[in-house]
Amino acid sequence: MNLPDPEPPPTVALDFASPPSPDSSTSPPPPPPSPIVPPEDPPVLPQSPDPGEDCIILASMDNLTLITEFFLMEISSSWELQVLQGVLFLMIYLGAQAGNLLTILVIVTDPNLHFPMYFFIANLSFIDLCSISVIVPKSIVNSLTGRKSISLKECAAQIFLYTLFAPTEIALLVVMSYDRYIAICHPLHYGLTVTPQVCAQAAGGSWASGLLYSAIHTVNMFRLPFTKSNVIHQYFCDVPQVLRISSSDVQFCESILLAISSGIVLVCFTFMFMSYIKIFSSVLQMHSAEARNKALSTCTPQLAILFLFVTSALIAALGPIANKASLKNLLIAVIYTMLPPFINPLIYSLRNREINYALGRIYKKYFDFPKRVLLN
Repeated sequence: MNLPDPEPPPTVALDFASPPSPDSSTSPPPPPPSPIVPPEDPPVLPQSPDPGEDCIILASMDNLTLITEFFLMEISSSWELQVLQGVLFLMIYLGAQAGNLLTILVIVTDPNLHFPMYFFIANLSFIDLCSISVIVPKSIVNSLTGRKSISLKECAAQIFLYTLFAPTEIALLVVMSYDRYIAICHPLHYGLTVTPQVCAQAAGGSWASGLLYSAIHTVNMFRLPFTKSNVIHQYFCDVPQVLRISSSDVQFCESILLAISSGIVLVCFTFMFMSYIKIFSSVLQMHSAEARNKALSTCTPQLAILFLFVTSALIAALGPIANKASLKNLLIAVIYTMLPPFINPLIYSLRNREINYALGRIYKKYFDFPKRVLLN
């Protein structure tokens, strides 16, 4: 009897993998692997000389405040003192205007004064008339109204006009010294050398040189915005005060420009000094006392004007730049801005005999005639 073969025992497959965690039924399946992407080259940026310079520039541009007006010096918070200052400035301004207008009127209307020297004196009077009108009326209005602000355009206009008249006056003083040198040292050649055409060209060249200097000076000072401060410790837009709050680039360029202009001014004063030395040496050799007095009467007014101009220029140049408002700063500014236009007409009338005679003739013509009519 054959027995059936026994069935083989069932094969059990052993799984040696780690047993599933109890939370494996609720965990999401793992994400598929991301494709490998080769790294891109970083963009090439322009290298700045200083690391982090771009960040500094952006931060400063974000916080940049452009100044469109300035605040001028206030001497006192008392309204009475401000009104007193305005009244004093008004009296000085009216006196300077009257004196210079009278000088121009006398020279233009009197035929006896139609000579080159008086033509240049009339130009100087016109400069004094305009220079004091640039800054003083605005200061008077501010004092009487209590306003202390000035716009950026008004400040630029003040600096442009004020720096126009100063170099023009220097050039005219040089021309006048040469005119007196020819008249006293070479009198026979005076009529051929100093002609009306030469006088017109000399005056035009003086104004053109002043205009060129003023344009370069003003464009350089206002080519960049003002971001430091808007407080000017002076009663007008004074050049040192505006430079104090300008950018460093402007200050560097302005220092070069001032150095060049100072050298030119030094050459001009050397020329005038040598001219007047030759003039006085020729005057001392004259035998006639009347001729000496006449020559000196035509030179001493110019020397007095030159001395006053140099003194005021030195006070303006050598004086410290104020960091706060004070009465001392105001007095210094008044000396070199308002005193010369006020005193120059007095110098013309007191020291020049021809102008004195012309004033006497005008007085007799317009003031003495009504008196005689009333008395008769």
